[in-house]
Amino acid sequence: MPRNTTNMKPLPPFLMNIKESLFDLLGLVITNIQLEPESAEYDACYFQTQKQNIRFRKAKITPTKVGQFVTLWKRSKAGPIEPFNIKDDIDIYIIATNNKNRMGNFLFTKQILNEKGILSGKQEGKRGFRVYPSWDKPNNKQGLTTQNWQLPYFVEYKENKYDLEVPSKLLDVSLK
Repeated sequence: MPRNTTNMKPLPPFLMNIKESLFDLLGLVITNIQLEPESAEYDACYFQTQKQNIRFRKAKITPTKVGQFVTLWKRSKAGPIEPFNIKDDIDIYIIATNNKNRMGNFLFTKQILNEKGILSGKQEGKRGFRVYPSWDKPNNKQGLTTQNWQLPYFVEYKENKYDLEVPSKLLDVSLK
């Protein structure tokens, strides 16, 4: 199995779990890690694998609403923040979630985020949005609708492992 390396710097702790439990098992090497200090509260970073450019964020539990909130923006050259764009050179947006003893990751393609109006493309995107992992039970129609389109992109870490079928397809890796 290949040894994952980064630019000779230690891997940030928040990426260590996904590296060891998912990327290593898929034979993907994480390289070119770039931390995003302005969104450090969401463990924001960019990295690459042999096949894809990835943005990573950690969602946060909010006190009054079901689901978790995550920001997804970049700073424009003019200064203000703006949503990511479908034309940005990012293939997958990974959103990490956890709640008590459960954890998982959404691996959203840029195409689905554009289709759902989160990335800018045909319309202005969003600077943040709510995710609903499988263990959350939305209590309104919009939350249920959102969870329904999100769940095909979600993989839960259960019994100390991930089911690799979904991430292997989204990360363009063939399982042996």
